Amino acid sequence: MSRHIVTVIGPARTDRDAIIGYDPPLRTFFLQAFPDPETDACALWLGATLHEFPSLEAIVEMARSRGFEIRGLGQDAIIAMTKEAGIQTPPSVGERLGIVR
Repeated sequence: MSRHIVTVIGPARTDRDAIIGYDPPLRTFFLQAFPDPETDACALWLGATLHEFPSLEAIVEMARSRGFEIRGLGQDAIIAMTKEAGIQTPPSVGERLGIVR
């Protein structure tokens, strides 16, 4: 799983330590921002389900549609995540058993 630090700018606040990456078992890109200091739950968490965001463009567009902009996503991180997303991963045990869909 890749994790890259980016800045997420929202309507009312900015998170300079947001995380974007790719999760091979879920086969989705993810974005986490604005963690609660007490619970560590993120106010913005995209890409938590199987195949939710199969491309980097899809997750960036979803963030934008919710009023968030991603800054500081460098070319090296984009290439690394794109390569990781291009590696086929076998279905998990949960998928094979029909538990995860």
